[in-house]
Amino acid sequence: MAADVLQAAWGALPYVLHGLPYTLGISMAGLGGGFLLGVLLGLAGLGTWLWRAPALLYVEFFRGTPLLVQALFLFYGLPQFIGRPIGPLTASVLVIAMNAAAYIAEIVRGAMISISPGQREAGLALGLSLVQVYLWVIWPQAFRRMIPGLGNQAITSIKDTSILSVIGVGELVRQGQVYIATTFQAFEVYALIALLYLAITLGFSALLRHTELRLQRRGGL
Repeated sequence: MAADVLQAAWGALPYVLHGLPYTLGISMAGLGGGFLLGVLLGLAGLGTWLWRAPALLYVEFFRGTPLLVQALFLFYGLPQFIGRPIGPLTASVLVIAMNAAAYIAEIVRGAMISISPGQREAGLALGLSLVQVYLWVIWPQAFRRMIPGLGNQAITSIKDTSILSVIGVGELVRQGQVYIATTFQAFEVYALIALLYLAITLGFSALLRHTELRLQRRGGL
């Protein structure tokens, strides 16, 4: 029995792996865009109410609604409103970016406010402008503190790509579903997909722990 399961999973592996570039590519592109947007939202959350209110609304909306609903709305609902279709890959990257940005914004905001106000005062006393203080004094320290949270969000976003099979993106789960439709080997294929996700996230977690340890040795965390 076990040998049959292994043989079936091994036979499915080449087909399922066709979805790996989509899973990793969408994750990385989405996280890149999400980081940039998340930084802007996090910094806006530190400003006056005029900046803070829109940032808070964005964060609460995307953290308070399921990613599945966001993906379906972006791919099926929004095109009806704008009058033009949105490709599945474009929609996938956008939804991962927009969803991740809401969580990254809170990571950024929390790290920034964790830096002692004395750091800013010392920088200003040395003759630096406020922008220079934030860029050269506060941001480098805050970024080191963001790394664990950003790493966890990256792992979450990688796993979230599995939801994108509902809009027809050929990532790991979608490739597995197509293969199951012709072979009916659901147990073997879904077990294989789970192991592939586990390998990706464990590898990323190991890299994250290595980075954290290096920063701890340097006194950065």
